[in-house]
Amino acid sequence: MIDEHLAEEALTAALERGGEFAELYFERRASMSLNLEDGKLEKISHGLDAGASIRVIRGRSISFVFTEKTDERSLIGAARLAGEAAGGGGGGVQPLAGAEPAVVHKVKTPPDSVVAGEKAELLKAADRAARDRGPEVVQASIGFSDETSQIVIANSDGCLVREERTRVRLTARVVASRNGAYQTGYDSAGGLKGMELFAAGLPPQLGGSAAAKAITMLDSRPAPSGKMAVVLHRGFGGVLFHEACGHGLEADAVEKGASVFAGRVGEQVASPLVTLIDDGSIVNEWGSGSFDDEGVPAQRNILIENGVLKGFMFDRLRARNAGVPPTGNGRRQSFRHPPIPRMTNTFILAGDSTPEEIIASTEHGFFAKTLSGGQVEPATGDFVFGVSEGYLIESGKVSYPLRGATLIGNGLVAMNNVDLVAGDFEMNIGVCGKDGQGVPVGSGQGTLRILNMTVGGTEV
Repeated sequence: MIDEHLAEEALTAALERGGEFAELYFERRASMSLNLEDGKLEKISHGLDAGASIRVIRGRSISFVFTEKTDERSLIGAARLAGEAAGGGGGGVQPLAGAEPAVVHKVKTPPDSVVAGEKAELLKAADRAARDRGPEVVQASIGFSDETSQIVIANSDGCLVREERTRVRLTARVVASRNGAYQTGYDSAGGLKGMELFAAGLPPQLGGSAAAKAITMLDSRPAPSGKMAVVLHRGFGGVLFHEACGHGLEADAVEKGASVFAGRVGEQVASPLVTLIDDGSIVNEWGSGSFDDEGVPAQRNILIENGVLKGFMFDRLRARNAGVPPTGNGRRQSFRHPPIPRMTNTFILAGDSTPEEIIASTEHGFFAKTLSGGQVEPATGDFVFGVSEGYLIESGKVSYPLRGATLIGNGLVAMNNVDLVAGDFEMNIGVCGKDGQGVPVGSGQGTLRILNMTVGGTEV
């Protein structure tokens, strides 16, 4: 680990020949993953990665250098190289002062205290539960991963933070077949916590859930096309708003004018039923942390309140450019990457309706229970999302499953067409990709209904 003295030396060296602001980011990460394919443990891998990066800012220009060697000579050399690239200016280094986190994510059972054999049993339990669902299950792929990172962040403004982050995750992908037709079901769980995540029978629950989805979709019919009411199931629908709206609320897109939300703070941009939050401080949630990757304390940010746009997600650089405080959204994949504005846990607050009321009041529509991948254009908000598990709604009841459906629309239009939100809030986990970096994120919402959305189908 890098101590305070070496951090100050590196920051001073970074500003020797120019630059206005310097930052040091150190990381040491230990990880392990296991994969079970059709009941056999196919792969066990261990990883240990460590390094540091120096970032120097002058005006709106950035120089960034990383090194996998963290001895004093290598670190000072990297700092001077970053400073030289930054050019003129010349800021000083304030005395470093350690910051205490406002929220601590406690780990009860560290992953390294559990041997690989015990972890493998979790995968086998999920696999057995999947196969117990019936003879249609022909393939099951179960994955486990854990990682623990020690992080030190220091900058020339005097910030010094230390944090340890532990994340664990389990995924289940199951294929079912009948009469030559194949369908896939998927489920996952993860958190900023230790092996305690897997208490209360979680692995069998995930395996059984993934298998049930695959088997159910074997009875699916081709999805119809057209505009209709779309009901998004709790949790899984959050990814639509994450992609279709969240990225447009990240400050780099706004700064470039590549966001449909640019210049609209204070305007009504969504239904009054929509309050959109980004919160990296939720205890033990997958996308959380005590600090972001620039040393800013994790916090709760209201992006849209009762349909009114309140603000954006800022890292230090874009906040500096805009003359506002950073919001704790500066994130990076590793020490090899510069921080950029990113979501943490992004969700729509629960409403007052019930899922049963929403379905019962829908005469004809589409129930999207599980979404798959999609594409979004942040500058316009236009999106296309696949649906891996969906159902027809007829006369206020969920009818037969539909396959091959896509949701097509615009983020602003969709948010304005939300007319019912239920109180059955749920979060789901994922890894968000942006600018070649992947970071853990959460997304969620209660069951909600969007009127007049286009469903693309395969029905002839």
